[in-house]
Amino acid sequence: MGLKHDLLVRAVKSLNIFAVTLPFFCCYFAYYMPLLYSDNFYQKENMIILLLFIFLYAVFSRIYDAFHLSLQRISELTYSQMLAAFFSDSIMAVIFSLLGHDLINFLPLLLCFLAQAAFSALWSLSAHRWYFRTFPPLRTVIIYNQKDKLQNLISAYGMDIKFQVIKTCSVQECMETHFSVIDDTIQTVFIYDIHSHERNRILKYCLAHKIIAYVIPSTGDLIMSSARTMHMFHLPMLRVERYRPVPEYIIMKRIFDILVSGIALLLLAPLMLLIALAVKSDGGTVFYQQTRLTQNGKQFRILKFRSMRPDAEADGIARLSTGEHDSRVTRTGRILRRFRLDELPQLINILKGDMSVVGPRPERPEIASAYEKTMPDFALRLQAKAGLTGYAQVYGKYNSSPYDKLQMDLMYIAHPSMIQDIKICFATVKILFLPESTEGISEDSDLTRTSK
Repeated sequence: MGLKHDLLVRAVKSLNIFAVTLPFFCCYFAYYMPLLYSDNFYQKENMIILLLFIFLYAVFSRIYDAFHLSLQRISELTYSQMLAAFFSDSIMAVIFSLLGHDLINFLPLLLCFLAQAAFSALWSLSAHRWYFRTFPPLRTVIIYNQKDKLQNLISAYGMDIKFQVIKTCSVQECMETHFSVIDDTIQTVFIYDIHSHERNRILKYCLAHKIIAYVIPSTGDLIMSSARTMHMFHLPMLRVERYRPVPEYIIMKRIFDILVSGIALLLLAPLMLLIALAVKSDGGTVFYQQTRLTQNGKQFRILKFRSMRPDAEADGIARLSTGEHDSRVTRTGRILRRFRLDELPQLINILKGDMSVVGPRPERPEIASAYEKTMPDFALRLQAKAGLTGYAQVYGKYNSSPYDKLQMDLMYIAHPSMIQDIKICFATVKILFLPESTEGISEDSDLTRTSK
């Protein structure tokens, strides 16, 4: 990996932007431009429109990781680019309506989107094949502490075309052989569950020998990532403290929550009424209330559309869902859970201030208590207000282990910002149609399982 790799990949990405912009270019100049401006091709407003579309598509592509050739499957690349194009086209449609002082005809933009989807699929297939023919798998070593599980993950996620695992070894073997397992042919090293002293030695060796290192962080690493750099006693220092975002962020986040939940409740009221009627037809109450935990361990009653039978937990034992095969889920509930529509009433919780749009998902007290018995750090999630969606929901799965969810939530807590919140909101749209995002845990899973 080097300058040549980066330049070639950027050139191929530029082809994608050109391919997706071309249908919009044709659509705009053939239909919308005569309605909005003069027919002068070089009129500055036309150039601004095109540049704005390119900017929007680039931003949304970044949000949806639409250009990660080395890490995404062909289907994932295509899906991400289609989402980016859809939101870019939608925003441009709003702009066209505002400029024309009237609602525009959306049919040309719909045809434009279909052409963009076709170009995206063609580009993803071609670029993916080109990339892995041009850049063979990286010769990889996995170094672990007690037990290696990364090799199975690399294979399970289809990443063996990116990483060719040459050897796996324990950190003891690596140290005893003085890094001989990382010979001159190795290009990548994965470091998993290793104490900081040995890990730092391996990292320094990799940097000295121009080897890429991937580190699976510990809870302590994620806490340290939130540290603020400063100087004291003429020394560089890292200041670490509990989650305490700046007042401006807290105020903006609350305004954002009120606006999003209020507008969403108004727009989605007809849909929520239909859902309520469908849930009622299955028998029992429409809504389901449950005690959950939010910031600093405060309890509140979360509101959801009922997706399980009324007697789902008649024995009083808290159980996590086992997914689409859970016998307690009703027919309507399966559809609601598939697209997460059962969560819509939580917009009321957000409006009341119990929750935020973005934050760690609220857990039940009894389940959180079970996790904390074997993983006390799980309580660190409660530093921030609970959210309707969050980092763990976007980048993990429903059945991700509690430890993995903690790690991802701490990554969010470490760097609070409105930009990150907005990015998570848009990224949430992507997972609504991915089946793995709602997979349940196996029926024999233990609630106290805390690590990978």
